[in-house]
Amino acid sequence: MTRRRLIFMGSPGFAIPALDRLADEHDVLAVYTQPPRRSGRGMKETPQPLAAHATSRGIPTYHPVSLKAEADQAQLARFDADAFIVVAYGLLLPRAVLDLPRCGCINGHASLLPRWRGAAPIQRAIAAGDQTSGMSAMLMEEGLDTGPVLATKSCDISHDDTAGDLHDRLAALNADILSEVVADLPDILDRQTPQDDSLATYARKISPAEAELDWHRPAIDLDRHIRAFAPVPGAWFEGPKGRIRVRRAGLDTAGGETALPANGTIGAGRYLGLNNEGGMRIGTGDGVLVIHELQPAGGKAMPARAFLNGHPIAIGDMVGTAS
Repeated sequence: MTRRRLIFMGSPGFAIPALDRLADEHDVLAVYTQPPRRSGRGMKETPQPLAAHATSRGIPTYHPVSLKAEADQAQLARFDADAFIVVAYGLLLPRAVLDLPRCGCINGHASLLPRWRGAAPIQRAIAAGDQTSGMSAMLMEEGLDTGPVLATKSCDISHDDTAGDLHDRLAALNADILSEVVADLPDILDRQTPQDDSLATYARKISPAEAELDWHRPAIDLDRHIRAFAPVPGAWFEGPKGRIRVRRAGLDTAGGETALPANGTIGAGRYLGLNNEGGMRIGTGDGVLVIHELQPAGGKAMPARAFLNGHPIAIGDMVGTAS
């Protein structure tokens, strides 16, 4: 196998398995990430997860605010790279940068393109009820995830997968697919497949506000919603002392108490008692959802029964702001 000269661009932990694989097999000349973020009480600068990992491996790391400056583009040109490998970088690559490497810029994207182009493909796939996801290795162009596909690898989405579960499987799959694609350069460029734009869907960026639970939705939609936003930012409802995040839930299959309010109706957002496994049964738009694990504002995640010990809720009471 020919060792290639690579520049690796990415920011979150999702990119680390691919960096490790490629750095073991090829010459990763430098890693580019987004700038450090300020966090904590002292607003201390914290490097991006990929930057910290690359530094621990002794790989030179850069974090320009953008790649539009001529000085940054000239620096990239001096590396004389065969390819730029891009995984969840978070910055746009100008045309001048896309044209620099001999074999182009190759993106590892966490979906089976053209489905779920954009920022949050893992979360959107689970929320939509997709049964299959995967990784696409794409030759980048100026459009948002519109370039021709070089290779794909698929995996199933199970009924209880969270975004965190799928994230970890796809990160490992990403390392596999990018390793194979780089090993097949430049020949694989002759086998690229244009995307069918008519089949494209878009995975817009997620926000904490969007993660709020609407108990009037069907139970299966709420189950997918909770899994799609787990572990971050966490689906939530408003409690008396702040947001309460639902860390784990599921459909009502275990049986147990079937207590109803005095009027005999379930009611969206009403607490209906515990099931046989100690989960909180909550009325929804078309049935019952069971919450297994919650995290109160400022506290740690805990089983539903333990939560109720410190936050008593009477059967028939509304949970959150549902009405």
